[in-house]
Amino acid sequence: MKNFRNTTAAILLAVLGLTSCDINDDGDTILIEETPTAAELLLNSIRADGGTPFDVSNPALTFTSAQNVFLPSVLGIDFRVDRSVVPQGPTARFPMFRGWETLPDGSQREAYYVITEASDANLARDLGVIFAPRMAAAIGSGGEQDSQWTEDGRLVFEGSVDFSPKRSLIAGGPSEDGMLVGFPPAEVNPGAIADDNWSSFVVLPDTNIVINAQLVANSTGIHDRIPHPDGNSQAQEDDLNNPNFAPDQASVVMQLLDGWHDDRPYYFHIVTDTSDPAPAAIELGVFAPKLNNLPAFGLFPGGSMLPFSPTANGRTVDTGDGQGVQGLNTASLSDRQVQDPTNTFPIDPSDSRYSPMWDAHITEFTVPADERPILTSFDQINTLLEQGILIPFRGNLNQEPLANSLSNLLTATGAIINCPVITQPDGSVIGTQIGLPRNQ
Repeated sequence: MKNFRNTTAAILLAVLGLTSCDINDDGDTILIEETPTAAELLLNSIRADGGTPFDVSNPALTFTSAQNVFLPSVLGIDFRVDRSVVPQGPTARFPMFRGWETLPDGSQREAYYVITEASDANLARDLGVIFAPRMAAAIGSGGEQDSQWTEDGRLVFEGSVDFSPKRSLIAGGPSEDGMLVGFPPAEVNPGAIADDNWSSFVVLPDTNIVINAQLVANSTGIHDRIPHPDGNSQAQEDDLNNPNFAPDQASVVMQLLDGWHDDRPYYFHIVTDTSDPAPAAIELGVFAPKLNNLPAFGLFPGGSMLPFSPTANGRTVDTGDGQGVQGLNTASLSDRQVQDPTNTFPIDPSDSRYSPMWDAHITEFTVPADERPILTSFDQINTLLEQGILIPFRGNLNQEPLANSLSNLLTATGAIINCPVITQPDGSVIGTQIGLPRNQ
């Protein structure tokens, strides 16, 4: 009977991932405690907080090829883009983890975060996030942050974020030649500011594994990309009672931004934090200056970042061709959350060169506003650069192109934007929903 009881207990604990079994000289089963893996700790914390942890063998949702979802653990997506019907626009629900951030005075504060990528293939598979091996290049750069486990398996971050500031943006006036209006902005105040220790590239304890972990809430408020259910952007700010922030369900709903990739729209992504206050204010992200230390502006495929291309002075009037408007100028001139820049991206997460940290290479049109096309691919951008219809933005940090296999004609702006890509669906999917994309 003793052996039976020991064997039963051993099997139960082994299923929980906490022990292995051995047999001593008397034939008795001995329980040997094992250290849980990072995936087990993180997934168990979701269960403890009232959520359903991702199960690679039985995910909460299965997605079609037309939905083309890159993040298997996502709990719901609203593909509706008509803001007259859905004021918040497209959204996605993510598993949300509870941990601790460290304040500048050394004290700790409870915080909530999402994970979208991991540099380790096994961890990415187990968590249902994107495998992005290039993130590991951040280790040792000074642009990453370390972390520790608590006794109950929660991550403790080195840095912290203050969500209490009120976002504001004053659009810029026209440049002397009249080609730039709205962008660069005259004044920006990001809606959230990280301290000097915060980076969303987090090195897991005692490993060389980097996760992309973005804080979305703490006692100071919530991330500006968590929409209010009725579309009231002012009610949304810093409102811990916003139902789309759901700690009792271990989940959070965030707004998706649109973009272009390979001549296709609906390149849906989220913006979490940026190294520069201007894109943080324009795209509702956290201003996190430590990201400036990540390697390296303008270099690809080296380093931990991936080039993408906003335009400073895109089309501001919808011509009815189905492509809409575009540009940092258009986003700066619009009301809060009404218009995103719809930037142009070179690759998607199915490419092993992908990284969620995007190195901005801003372009500028040299032709009148009514002659500016929508930029839909890097091939098109390179062609227009060769023709002189586009030039590198005059405010780019690097005035000479660096070694970049995606474009030898673009220069780096010097701004880093954390843009995890969630899905790029076919047009047939637009207008539909799957799972639980929001709390009503």
